[in-house]
Amino acid sequence: MRALQYRTVGAAPELVDVPVPVSGPGEVLLRVTAAGACHSDQFIMDLPEDQYIYGLPLTLGHEGAGTVESWGAGVSGLQVGDAMLVYGPWGCGRCYTCAQGKENYCEVAATQGIKPPGLGAPGAMAEYLIVDDPRHLVPLGDLDPVASVSLTDAGLTPYHAIKQSLAKLVPGSTAVVIGVGGLGHVGVQILRALSATTIVAVDTSEQKLALALDVGADHALPPGEDAEVQIRDLTGGKGAVAVFDFVGAPVTTSFASRVVGIGGDIAIVGVGVGTVDVGFFSTPWDAEARAPYWGSRSELMEVVELARSGKIHVEVEEFPLSEAPAAYERLRAGTLRGRAVIVPDAHKAPL
Repeated sequence: MRALQYRTVGAAPELVDVPVPVSGPGEVLLRVTAAGACHSDQFIMDLPEDQYIYGLPLTLGHEGAGTVESWGAGVSGLQVGDAMLVYGPWGCGRCYTCAQGKENYCEVAATQGIKPPGLGAPGAMAEYLIVDDPRHLVPLGDLDPVASVSLTDAGLTPYHAIKQSLAKLVPGSTAVVIGVGGLGHVGVQILRALSATTIVAVDTSEQKLALALDVGADHALPPGEDAEVQIRDLTGGKGAVAVFDFVGAPVTTSFASRVVGIGGDIAIVGVGVGTVDVGFFSTPWDAEARAPYWGSRSELMEVVELARSGKIHVEVEEFPLSEAPAAYERLRAGTLRGRAVIVPDAHKAPL
């Protein structure tokens, strides 16, 4: 089968031919229908050799959708052809957080060598994908896999971050979304679907500011001192009750610290190296900062239902697997409108 692999530290990903995987005990083989490209992929491919921990070669793609092809011993309740989304942050399934469905915060994943597909385990940018356990499959039903595959990260991650602040997103409040890319434009829609807050989007790109308004933002501002002044004016000088930073760079986390209000939340969702200094003289009183990671299995089911009801969607650009390297070039250049989705060119029969 064809697969997109990161094979050499510092080099571009390559299309290669690899054997079709075979499902072992407890595993499920999916015939891939779509895979999403993400800034997290670019982040790990930009790591220097002394910081790279994901193994080589690495088949990319931690956002995956497919149909059930076969399964190993011990698996039941599936039918060939079932359409599924893949829940990505695999955990042990037995620790306290996993028992709550929060495998994104599994207590022992690192020590047991459990890694997400595309972020250590073989990912979905291939014709077939092994899923380690059927509990990591969420039924897709009649939703379009190309339009829906990025719900597994670009939908789930902002949903998890926003859900933790919902009690503060009351009528009359203001939330700020920094970065209206693959995750941020879905974050705007989730805020609109779940709350009555006023939504202010901030981005350096005029195209992405226009996208923010298209998907439900009340205001769209380029960053800088003028944006800080406007946010203070919009909030009567109080500042935002929640700031969701989908970039995570030092300049954006600093901006978030300056526009958050008393008792407000800062959620650093982006994988940049920015930090927030929390202290008596550095942030407003009782302001909180956190760095959420992905989301729970039950939250992914909730995200799918939001999409099924038409309240959220992911803007996607489709690329055949043969053009996947070009999709990553577009991702790096920042010229995508939303998310790049990779679709296998053609399927071969399993070996």
